[in-house]
Amino acid sequence: MNALKIGDITAQLPIIQGGMGVGISLSSLAGAVAGHGGVGVISAAQTGFNWDGFDTNPLKANLEALSHHIKRAKELGKGGVIGVNIMHALANYTEYVKCTIKNGADLIISGAGLPTNLPELVANSTTKIAPIVSSAKAAKILLGLWEKKYNRTADMVIVEGPKAGGHLGFSQAELDSNENFDEKLTEIIQEVAKFEAKFNKEIPIVFAGGIHDGADVKHYLKLGCAGVQVATRFVATHECDAADEFKQAYVNAQESDIIITKSPVGMPGRAINNDFIKSLAEKAKITKCYKCIGNCNMAEIPYCISQALINSARGFCEKGLVFCGANVHKISKISSVQEIIKELTE
Repeated sequence: MNALKIGDITAQLPIIQGGMGVGISLSSLAGAVAGHGGVGVISAAQTGFNWDGFDTNPLKANLEALSHHIKRAKELGKGGVIGVNIMHALANYTEYVKCTIKNGADLIISGAGLPTNLPELVANSTTKIAPIVSSAKAAKILLGLWEKKYNRTADMVIVEGPKAGGHLGFSQAELDSNENFDEKLTEIIQEVAKFEAKFNKEIPIVFAGGIHDGADVKHYLKLGCAGVQVATRFVATHECDAADEFKQAYVNAQESDIIITKSPVGMPGRAINNDFIKSLAEKAKITKCYKCIGNCNMAEIPYCISQALINSARGFCEKGLVFCGANVHKISKISSVQEIIKELTE
């Protein structure tokens, strides 16, 4: 199993821990994964939800917390690679990118929309950039725009498949069709190869979505990927930053519990069915806006996504949204990060 090279930085193992918000992948999980040779990733989504002053000034609290967690993850990671996942849909996207660079993160992973201006924001820094795409068309549009406007390309591309957890870059119809995504992955690899040739540089492709064990890893490496991104497996670990109740929800989940729900962000999302989701037939009363998403309208959305995710991260899972991947039902116990990495690399 080869190391994962992202420009001039190298992770010993081709395994990236997916960024999960709110508060699921912070410095404890990211630092542990990096310390065991993978790429640890902090989620920038409401990082300061448990930080002093969050209720009065969420942005200030989030930036302070993000700064803290990047530095702490670097320490825990003992020189390993640390990245930050920053959704492009976030309000104050620019501030989160600048904070990530300032505090020395190695990598920015960005999805939930096309991060069209990301090269401009990381100019004059050594921070690597990796967009998340789900189609060859999206890769072509984004990398073409970066080439034309900035004469820059990606340092890595993450391809998110339909079995991923949380917000998905697919319509409900696409998720229902159950098409063979391996063919689409091959198309994306071929599209990115054109930009590798233009810029005379390697752009590693990393596949995300439904990775559960070593057989899955082997499959995607054989297809031509340089690595995989794994999120769900790392939730049920001792090191994960989520509340114990959140981890236990993963252990208890059955295949029949996994559903696709509509998110206020405007994308479908995969989650565990619970009392909160069953209550969504009626519009929730929203009393506070955290100004987390740029185009959010309190009068129109069915519920506050920040509050729903914060509730779950704090352990009140039946009152919140519990995002998960398609294979969450295969998890039967709480393990260590070291054990999960061993299973993925065997």
